[in-house]
Amino acid sequence: LFRLAIEVPLDALLPSGHHEEFETLKAGIRFFLPLSGAMLVAALFYRLSPPSRVVGISHVLERLKHHQGHMPTSNFLTQFFAGIICALSGQSTGREGPAVHLGAATGSIMGRKFELPSHHVQLLLACGVAAAISASFNTPIAGVIFAMEVIIVGYKLTSLIPVILASVTGALLTRMVYGHEPAFTVPALHMHSLLEFPFLILEGLLMGALAALFIWVCFHTAQKAPKSIWQRFFIIGLLNGLLALFIPQMMGIGYDTVNLALLGQLPWVALFIFALAKLLITSLNLGLGQPGGAIGPMLFIGACAGGLIGEMGSYFAPNEASSTGYYAMLGMAAMMSACLQAPLTGLMTLLELTSNVNIILPAMLVVVIANLTA
Repeated sequence: LFRLAIEVPLDALLPSGHHEEFETLKAGIRFFLPLSGAMLVAALFYRLSPPSRVVGISHVLERLKHHQGHMPTSNFLTQFFAGIICALSGQSTGREGPAVHLGAATGSIMGRKFELPSHHVQLLLACGVAAAISASFNTPIAGVIFAMEVIIVGYKLTSLIPVILASVTGALLTRMVYGHEPAFTVPALHMHSLLEFPFLILEGLLMGALAALFIWVCFHTAQKAPKSIWQRFFIIGLLNGLLALFIPQMMGIGYDTVNLALLGQLPWVALFIFALAKLLITSLNLGLGQPGGAIGPMLFIGACAGGLIGEMGSYFAPNEASSTGYYAMLGMAAMMSACLQAPLTGLMTLLELTSNVNIILPAMLVVVIANLTA
């Protein structure tokens, strides 16, 4: 429902008829759309109590750690409607972070409704998270690994079985609605030569540094953000609107641009600008309190920055280096895993998206180096 509430209106209203292509809007609309969306969210937040405004994966982890997984219904509704407004208004945001919150809250609310013990409530929360990740990317194994690695932080048979069932259910439901197509258009990927390993090490270092920068900007922006809701969301809307004037590819989730990076259809200048712009605008958005997700932008940054390493490899070692899309795909897994500190999730997401076991060896190297660097 969350995804349909975003895609159906945008498919109808955008000139191109596709929910990703904000670039087809006129410049004036690109500026005022994020600004008006941000002020609408500010009006919504103004009517809510401060605890009800907290959303996202960080909220899930906080409720799990300090409140035995009991998640309020008010925050669930805030995430649902505010997340839709942010996505419809073209702000730089993702839909997977809100989906994780919605899945976790669904499991938690169900557990409380049936008056289950706290450890069962926490398990249902993890089941909701697994189903959300599975449905978002059409990756059921990655959904299980994410729930066990990030939410439960451990592997027990009694936890694993229900989480697997939930993840499979999420994948089946999303395939009923959207079909069996994967989230991204992935070309045939393989490593040309062992001489590529210096480029892989460099990519791991770069992704780890970018992940650390992303977290650092989020953290320090949150520390210095204005207290006033209206000021914070006006800054969010203004920054997103101004950036949309000059780089419209930053609007929305940006998976159309990710697909272009995977197919090697973006020049190195565009890859550099897109990666840096997406990192700065998304980390500022999240630090200022935007109720959007970070996983989608992480994948965007990783694809563009990884593609940049691929372009570098093609320039300095054209006979040994693999395609730009190969490095872009590795970059997506490395950036996501380094930001979330979830290396197995990154590897399994990559394996399911590519259906290519040959990519696991270089992916392990890039992902581990990125996590250690971050």
